[in-house]
Amino acid sequence: MRNQLGFLKISSLVVKIFSWFFLFFGVLGGLSIIFNTSPGSSRWMGAIVLVMYAFFFFILFLIAKIVDLLIRIINEIKKE
Repeated sequence: MRNQLGFLKISSLVVKIFSWFFLFFGVLGGLSIIFNTSPGSSRWMGAIVLVMYAFFFFILFLIAKIVDLLIRIINEIKKE
């Protein structure tokens, strides 16, 4: 199991980075729809986009935190 710790650390970091990208581009897209820079879209669609991308951010960040917790558990088990 120790062999996969490097993979788990890297994958956790990658998922955290992607979650921040989701949040950044989601906020950017949602605000552009709300402030009507994209023609043909209503303001409530911007709110839906904001909520949807915030949810994606939360889920991806939660997955990365669970992987971090798994790494800590594996390290604690190996110390004993």
